Amino acid sequence: MKPVFIGILLLLLLMFIFQACALFSSNGTEQQACQVISRGKDFEVRYYPEATMATITASASTYKELGNTGFRKLAGYIFGGNQQNQQIAMTAPVHMEMTDTASSMSFVMPARYSRDQLPAPVNPEVVIKSVPAEYVAVISFGGFASDKKINRYSERLRKALEKQGIQYAGNFRYLGYNPPFQLIGRRNEIMVHITAPSEKMQ
Repeated sequence: MKPVFIGILLLLLLMFIFQACALFSSNGTEQQACQVISRGKDFEVRYYPEATMATITASASTYKELGNTGFRKLAGYIFGGNQQNQQIAMTAPVHMEMTDTASSMSFVMPARYSRDQLPAPVNPEVVIKSVPAEYVAVISFGGFASDKKINRYSERLRKALEKQGIQYAGNFRYLGYNPPFQLIGRRNEIMVHITAPSEKMQ
């Protein structure tokens, strides 16, 4: 039994080291710039300046469908699937917006690039675009995301905003911060556009 026990311990140790490395790697990933305006019990208000994103649109209406198709196409772009065969660093978060008719996934481009400095995608489904600055309300949750969790926290954020009389517009969007193989320390968020915050929200 001893060799089996030792083997299990070594396997668990390797898994722990792998997950620690994954957590360290994700913590070191460049994140989209934003300013936290206020933190409340239920949600956070942030200001996001204008950003450049690589985006695909799809007919997928669920998190799983969009994740499977969208991530592969966008990863292809940043890993050299562009007219300059240029490698572009991965950033966080990945933006996803799911509706019954059309959905989108976006990678935020590193801040050092302007839109004009980015190479053109080889895949015509990948579109480089500028996203205007906005104020958003954000709610966070841990673990692995799913359509059920996304819907639950979107509804929780909606009720919290309505309770405080804060106007919101557009679809609720999902933000994912971690690679799929990371098991611990996962971070997920739901955000929605709001009007500029009043003094009581700051």
